[in-house]
Amino acid sequence: MSDVVQMFRDFLASGLGSSLARLTLAAVLGGLIGLEREIKHRPAGLRTNLFICFGSAMFTIMSDQLAVEHLGDHTRIAAQIIPGIGFIGAGSILHNRGDLVTGITSAATLFVVASVGMAVGGGLYLTSIFATGLILICLFVLGKAEQWSNLKLQVHTYEVTGATAQEITDEVNRVLESVHSMVQNLQVAATREQVRVQFDFEGTRRQQEQVYHALRQSAVFRRVDSLGVVQWE
Repeated sequence: MSDVVQMFRDFLASGLGSSLARLTLAAVLGGLIGLEREIKHRPAGLRTNLFICFGSAMFTIMSDQLAVEHLGDHTRIAAQIIPGIGFIGAGSILHNRGDLVTGITSAATLFVVASVGMAVGGGLYLTSIFATGLILICLFVLGKAEQWSNLKLQVHTYEVTGATAQEITDEVNRVLESVHSMVQNLQVAATREQVRVQFDFEGTRRQQEQVYHALRQSAVFRRVDSLGVVQWE
């Protein structure tokens, strides 16, 4: 048993063993951050964050080892990671559903995930593990804190039904007037029995509760449903 342990230690101490250990750790740390993004159904999820962290570590290792072999600059390859990640991060920022812009937190997460991978590739194991833990705390805890402290604006989708589209939209506008807001992305679907209207409303948690309560209290609507958050970081 002691011989196996010693062989394992010698392997990790070797260049190949050290590289494999760093790549494995980068995949694990990137996967942990990506799992949080996947749980929240973000476009940049588990595999994206894992690959970025793994790739950043790989390029950092290559930058160092190739420089030793060919007597070049040790940071030449690694220095190109940052603009590359900026390009990917820009692609994760989406502009859709009217004026709604999403993905900024996901883009920032990709940026710091790349830095974690570079830290692992550079052999800064404790630094990368600490950074990963801090990132996860920020993503899980601060997001909830912003929501419950009434600081974060969220876009909720509501569906109401009534007799006519004009009557419904007038009543919705009356309700939103109380919080000085406007209807976003209004959609109307009419049937023989009733008219269904879906719309988005952007506001804080307290405003969302106020609007939902007012919609439920209105005698104009036959049914009021909150379809949940459109997308939040």
